[in-house]
Amino acid sequence: MRINQTINSTPNFQVLSEDQIERIYFAALDVLEKTGARFHNAEALEMLKNSDAVVTDGNLVRFPASLVEMAIKSHPSKITVTGRTGKHTIKLQKDEVTFGTGSDMPFAYDKDTGKRRKTTYQDVKNAGTIVDFLPNFDFFMSHGIVQDVANEQAYDRHQYLAMLESCTKPYIVTAVDGDGLNDLYRMTTLFRSEDELRLAPMFIVYNEPSSPLTNSEPAIEKLLYCAEKSIPCMYTPCPSGGATAPATPAGLLVQTLAECLMGSVLSYLKKPGMPFIVGGVITILDMATTAYSYGAPELSLCQAGFTDIAKWLNIPMFSTGGCSDSKALDEQAAIEMSTNLYYAFLSGANLVHDVGYMDSGLTASLDSLILCDEIIGMIKQIGKGINTEEEYMALQLIDKIGPGGEYLTSDHTLQHYKEWFHPKLQDRSDYDTWEREGKKLMIDRIKEERERILKEYIPDPIDDKVHKELKKIIEEAEIRLSK
Repeated sequence: MRINQTINSTPNFQVLSEDQIERIYFAALDVLEKTGARFHNAEALEMLKNSDAVVTDGNLVRFPASLVEMAIKSHPSKITVTGRTGKHTIKLQKDEVTFGTGSDMPFAYDKDTGKRRKTTYQDVKNAGTIVDFLPNFDFFMSHGIVQDVANEQAYDRHQYLAMLESCTKPYIVTAVDGDGLNDLYRMTTLFRSEDELRLAPMFIVYNEPSSPLTNSEPAIEKLLYCAEKSIPCMYTPCPSGGATAPATPAGLLVQTLAECLMGSVLSYLKKPGMPFIVGGVITILDMATTAYSYGAPELSLCQAGFTDIAKWLNIPMFSTGGCSDSKALDEQAAIEMSTNLYYAFLSGANLVHDVGYMDSGLTASLDSLILCDEIIGMIKQIGKGINTEEEYMALQLIDKIGPGGEYLTSDHTLQHYKEWFHPKLQDRSDYDTWEREGKKLMIDRIKEERERILKEYIPDPIDDKVHKELKKIIEEAEIRLSK
């Protein structure tokens, strides 16, 4: 038996050294101390005035490093989220990676006609059904914004109902404001008591400040509500390098971290200990097209670098992958989705979202979800690394087979080939077989799989009585909002 070995059980990948992480962290503290941030909420400003923060010019707040560091230490390093049936759980802890969709896209490619149109309630349900079925998706964001409702101010309640109906995996939800989030929470208590939700929450709240260094009224309302109820919440900006943040990756990371930490401080002042998540979509503005680029290599680089920072802080990370600027599920989409999925996975980000995003985050595609599931399966296989234990070195087998032998009929092959990645969509047949079976392209196989899932798969239903109560909460909200 060998001792004192160094073994890479999985591939290693890190963008920033610890010294670089510390420089970015201290620079973010400088931003919070010297530059500060704007807060557009009376309750928040009152709490900040009563703390060690300094409030000037009405709503400009600067933070001493001591207050920021107390806030960071108050957050748990581990968050567990469980789906509505209890069958699916994700654990947000160091180097545990999960994958899921993004939310609130205004457009979708119609599954029947292929035409781009506004997203609907049924689009969200279809996406949820596919996510519930596909093995490499761990959580569900809506993958569309519900727009075919009578009162669009209540879209978030309808959207959550569509998510509950179609998917049993953990959710990340969006809410219009604090009142909307309260309704989503009330809907959730029909499945689990408030006490149980503190131990096993069903959803994480997606929430973001506005770059640069601004906190809107709705964002603050949602953050404070989550702190009060101990709901897992991310405070994750979407800075645009060269437009709403510095063009350099280091400057982009400094501002992003400062924007996350100002949310940490505010939640701490409301109630210490809120399950808190950092990250966001950290990318650049394409200067040629003015597009907020989801396919840029700078996105992969900055997200991986910020994951290094999040792990150093011992706070879960919300990252981005499986997304593209392409308007069609073509070679560009495959390149961009594969690249940002791969590096998000290798970085160890906890929540890799926006999987399946097309058109720079504007258009939903069911087919892109199915393609990305295959890509994630391949990436996870690479992530297993190479086992160098005796069984895997196969010295006895090599000696037994000898020169000129064959391994096809050996028990060792029969046992270990099952550990390989077995594609569902990729074609590995010879040319004659491919031609004989109709010359199907990848997109043809994707569409067939999409239709098969939607036709054959039925997610676990919601109890009729609970479903009626969910609808009642939505109806009450629409009446309230119409006044």
